[in-house]
Amino acid sequence: MKAILAADNFISDFVLTFWTPLFVGLFIAIVVYALWPRNKAKFDAAARMPLRED
Repeated sequence: MKAILAADNFISDFVLTFWTPLFVGLFIAIVVYALWPRNKAKFDAAARMPLRED
């Protein structure tokens, strides 16, 4: 039982110290990419795509 608790603590510590900052950084990178002024035309074209009649 003690070994299971030790493994559980190791896994939760690993997740908190490695994956959380990684995903926060990934989220910030995606938001910056989406709000970057150079990408505005690309996203505007994609937003109008469903309304286009081909």
